[in-house]
Amino acid sequence: MAAPRSTHRRTPPSPRRAAPRRKAAHRGGASAAPATAPSSASAKLGGAPLPAALAARVARLAIRDAGHGFDPFGLNAAWVAWALVVFGPLYERYFRVLSHGAANIPASGPVILAANHSGTLPFDGLMLWLDVVRHSEPPRVPRAVADLFVPGLPFVGNAFSRWGVVGGSRGNVRDLLESGECLMIFPEGTVGIGKPFSQRYKLQQWRVGHAELAIRHGAVVVPVGIVGAEEQMPQLARLPVRAFGAPYLPIPATLFPLPVRYHIHYGEPIPIGRDYKAAQADDPAVVRQAANRVKAAVASLLRKGLAERKGIFT
Repeated sequence: MAAPRSTHRRTPPSPRRAAPRRKAAHRGGASAAPATAPSSASAKLGGAPLPAALAARVARLAIRDAGHGFDPFGLNAAWVAWALVVFGPLYERYFRVLSHGAANIPASGPVILAANHSGTLPFDGLMLWLDVVRHSEPPRVPRAVADLFVPGLPFVGNAFSRWGVVGGSRGNVRDLLESGECLMIFPEGTVGIGKPFSQRYKLQQWRVGHAELAIRHGAVVVPVGIVGAEEQMPQLARLPVRAFGAPYLPIPATLFPLPVRYHIHYGEPIPIGRDYKAAQADDPAVVRQAANRVKAAVASLLRKGLAERKGIFT
């Protein structure tokens, strides 16, 4: 995780209000937490209709509305719905994502999804985000914790915040976990996404920030193994060009990612927050031990996923 900053990111009011909304019934009969979301399948976002099943899920999202349709970090239900529509074809038809074990995502409380990272460009993060919104029950929006340069990227930085992405400062993650949110963290960081093809499915430097956060804030960690992304866009070289804060400029072998098939595997929740005392978050040896437990679980999921898949594109 990047070095902490002390302030949260403020979000300006939306220039445009979404259509009237109402809550949809939970399939299991339980009431959903209040959320700002489209009310029906007929809702349209940017001219694109939202399928009924996805509209119902968005309507059940629990978003901490700060009074103007956005949560304190900029997350907005209408933008989540828009992302489900726009990126749905990538998820369903191009990468044809198969989800395994999403029931392991806790229904409530502070959760950290810790996943392997790869693929030159972060399509794995997008596919994991879509998969959680589609398959968690009740539906949750995972808050991707990004390197600090990501929210400031031109054009996409604002959209990322609307979809729940936050910069990796201690203040941000503390607020989110204490509010019972679900975080999405890639402990390998840019080292993982930029690994050479020869190192595919070999976990790189495993940073320990997720373990420290889980111990300090009593969170559960769900290990996630993503199979498929390693082959989507083999990297030929990296240029030492620092643009917009990114550490390098990747040179991929293909102009666009290959239509590999994604397999996303969720492991059994690891009760890091229960197994350690909060004060142990300041003990480097304990934090490393907890992080190694998560790393071993992710590695096991990758081995399982690789053994079960029939091919890169199937």
